[in-house]
Amino acid sequence: MTTGTQGMIGALCRAGFESECGQELVAVAAQQGLFGYFQARKGSGWVLLMLPDPAQAETLMSRCNWQQLVFAREWLLGLAQVPLPERDRVSAVLEALTAEGYTGPYSRLEVQVPDSDLVSSDVQQFARKWTAPLSRALREEGWLSADATAPRLDLVLADFDQVFIGLSFPGNRAPFLGGIPRLRMPAAAPSRSTLKLEEAWKLFIPTEQWYETLGGGVQAVDLGAAPGGWTWQLVKQGMQVHAVDNGPMDQALMDSGQVTHVQEDAFSWRPKRRVSWLVCDIADKPGRVTTLMGDWLTQRQCRHCVFNLKLPMKQRWDTWQDCRDQLEGRLQQAGLKYRLQARHLYHDREEITCYVQLLD
Repeated sequence: MTTGTQGMIGALCRAGFESECGQELVAVAAQQGLFGYFQARKGSGWVLLMLPDPAQAETLMSRCNWQQLVFAREWLLGLAQVPLPERDRVSAVLEALTAEGYTGPYSRLEVQVPDSDLVSSDVQQFARKWTAPLSRALREEGWLSADATAPRLDLVLADFDQVFIGLSFPGNRAPFLGGIPRLRMPAAAPSRSTLKLEEAWKLFIPTEQWYETLGGGVQAVDLGAAPGGWTWQLVKQGMQVHAVDNGPMDQALMDSGQVTHVQEDAFSWRPKRRVSWLVCDIADKPGRVTTLMGDWLTQRQCRHCVFNLKLPMKQRWDTWQDCRDQLEGRLQQAGLKYRLQARHLYHDREEITCYVQLLD
């Protein structure tokens, strides 16, 4: 068993974004006066933040919320990394928990594998089968509880040789297991990009606020709309949409009577009146898109805004920091109260999705 005197926080991310996830965790820790380093294997979809002692890991997770993170799909307070024998892996986990004094209660158990091609199908299959006997053993020990406020016991399995044992906490973890929502591609939607906006809403807007925030036939604008993947989501919510793009729109969307196709430059067009929603999935330089979104927001031309930033491969973390600082600087200079969140969504690739709500 490897714990030593160091603290650990494990994070799941998109394969290939381990460096950005690790840099973010180190930066978030530094903001709290906690200094560590990250370990990651490229393409693994898994990052470890190492801190000087376990108390610092607990402090970081108590002071920061998962919603503040962009590149981490999920984060877990590390208890131990345990070598696994070829047989009786259940006992190895129970013995490790007993040795460290981590005997619950836990609300439930989840066995996860990183979303990576480096994880074999045999490991994935074993993880699914392992959950039931391990849960049964924990229950027999009296370590599982019906208390939904108790932490969840999370095991992360990347291979058969070792397992990461961690905890996740209600209100400070992803709403979907591993940060991966199970969304079904709507048959009527004109492109798969529609899932990005649906996922963004599910992450950024509490379920109980959906009708108030998205419903009621409000006015919306979709910049770079064609063929209409994001417009389809707006129409589904009953919105009236100005779809701004020189390209062709899906005919079924146009037949809905809820879409006005504006064949103009998305960077220069503006509505005559303030709209409730602005969405933008333009494939352009992130700095230029950030400037455009800042213009709309500081001129109060929308109340809610969801937009994508296409990040350059070698400067993803630095680019996001620059864009965030640029946008927040403009909003603060304009005296606006706002809520800003960003996330590397499961359905994103080389971009991140941002949400801004003006609160005044």
